[in-house]
Formats: sequence, structure tokens, C-alpha cells
Amino acid sequence: MSSVGDEIAVATQDTQNSLDPLDEVAVRSRWLAAAVDPVAGQVFFAPECHAAYAELGFAPSMGPIPDPAAAAVWGSVSIPDPAAYFCSRGSSLGQVPGMVIASALGVFNPAVVVPAVEHGWSLTDAPSIRAARNAGALAQLERVLGPEPDGLSRATELLERATADLRAEGRPLFAGLRAQSAPDHPLGRLWLTAEMLREYRGDAHTAAWTAAGVDAVELGLLTELYSGMPPRSYWRSKGWDDADFDPGEERLHERGLVVDGELTEHGRALRERIESATDAQCRPIVDALGEDLWELVAILREWGARIRAEAGYPPSSPQDAIVQGLPEPPAT
Repeated sequence: MSSVGDEIAVATQDTQNSLDPLDEVAVRSRWLAAAVDPVAGQVFFAPECHAAYAELGFAPSMGPIPDPAAAAVWGSVSIPDPAAYFCSRGSSLGQVPGMVIASALGVFNPAVVVPAVEHGWSLTDAPSIRAARNAGALAQLERVLGPEPDGLSRATELLERATADLRAEGRPLFAGLRAQSAPDHPLGRLWLTAEMLREYRGDAHTAAWTAAGVDAVELGLLTELYSGMPPRSYWRSKGWDDADFDPGEERLHERGLVVDGELTEHGRALRERIESATDAQCRPIVDALGEDLWELVAILREWGARIRAEAGYPPSSPQDAIVQGLPEPPAT
């Protein structure tokens, strides 16, 4: 690989997300993750999904977050009902208890997830909410991109190549999606494959941060500082509050990872190692795509910009932060 290799050396400690030059697998993996995220993750904020969940008995979306500090992160996207979110995202695992879903998702507070899932399963079942989720995701993509956006066939071909030979062990959310039947609609098929890729990296990330010896609260505090987000902002959406953050910050301070509300060199290095370990697990994706990865990134970035322009996905996310300071993808 050589298309951006000569530029990678500039991505060093003076960038926000790197202490040492990144290898090209990491650069490619991060750009692909950032490009996939809005296309796959738009399902969480789709009004069509929220309406479908309400028909099953869930509470309607609360709309955009009213708090100005949180709005700086989330923009004007519509926030889903928590029970609908956990049950719909966890539905690929089957009709499982809330603790199983909390374990698979990793970063959410089980004290919030477990009762929310228990309530959700009193309203519906996994196949029903899965069908509502699939239909809502497709409906928003059709509304924003049209039923057959330019590049659809090629992007689907590349996404399917990227996921075809991925192994499922230790990847519960990816495995659950792989077990689903492919939608008949071409755009729905693309979305499911993009979601598989997104959850594969998410599963890999969970393996990386748990192996690094941090818990979900500590990861969140590190990630907000690493990503340049306001402290205790994005991670509140995971069900944690100040009663969790205060002792979490103390633990990070005791370990020399955070001082005076800032990452130390050791703290930044630890958080970067977590991301690098995630990248390394995604090497099979990078290898499967080869130079065609950049073509896929270009297609998905254009779609992602359109989705964000319609408030289908937040204006920024941790996936955007991992590409800050990296060379721009080459033109295709």
C-alpha cells in the first residue's frame, strides 16, 4: 500500500489523535469507519423508525435534545426512546435479557439498559421491532438519498466484499446481523451490510478497551478528552451521570491518565493504543478492499454529508475524531 503512506508520518503527536505515526492499515480503517458511520448509524435517529416503534407501543421520540451543551454534540437529530433503542439494536441477538444486550453494547450503563429492555419486551418481540427498524432505516435513506443513489451497486459490492470473510467469534453484534436475512430492496441490502461493518468495528473496540483495563465510564471520559468533546457530554447518552463520572475521574487521576481535566501524555497514549488495537482487528476489512477502499469511502462520505444535512445523523461523532489530523483520502 502506498497511496497515502508517505503522508502518514505527519500524523504524530501534534495531531489530536496520534502520538506515533500510524501505519496505513490504521489510516484506511479509520477513514472507512468514519465514512460508514452516518450511513449505518442513521437508523438511530430516523423519524421513520421512531414512528414505527411508537406503533408498537414505545414512547415517541423526544425530538432534539433541548440542553444547549448537549446540542453542541448532537445537533438537531431526533433522539429515540431508550427502550426502543436498546430493544431494536439488540434485536439481532434475539429475545434476550437486558443484561445480554448491555454486555454486547458494552458502553451503556446496565442499570439503565436492563429495565428498559424488560419494559420493551413487554410491548413487542424481537422479530417485530427488527422489522420496524429495517423498514424505518430504509425509509429515511430513500427520503434523503432516493431509492437508487449514484454508486449504490458499487458500494454494495464493496461492502459485501469487505464483510464476506469476516470471522464472527467474539463479535456478538456483527454475528447477530450476519444471521439476518438480506433485504430484498437494494438500498436495504446496502444498509444492512454497512451496519455489519459498523458493528464489527464496535465489537473490536469493545475487545480493545476491555483488554486495556478500563471500564465503560473511564473509556467515556478518556474518549471525550481525546475527541475534543465537552467533558461529560456525549457519554451521558450512555446512561451514566455525575455519580459515575466523579469516581471515574478520580480513578483516571490516580493512574496518571488525566490531570486537571486534561489527558496526560500517558492518558493520550493509552487511548490511542485502544484505537490502534481496534484498527489492527479490522485489517481483514482493509485487506479485502485493497485500493478500492478509497472508492467506497468517497461514495459513503458523500451520502453521509447528505444524511447529516437532513439531521439524520449528528454533526460530529467519535468516529470523526479518529481521522482528525490524518491525510485526506486520495481522489478516486
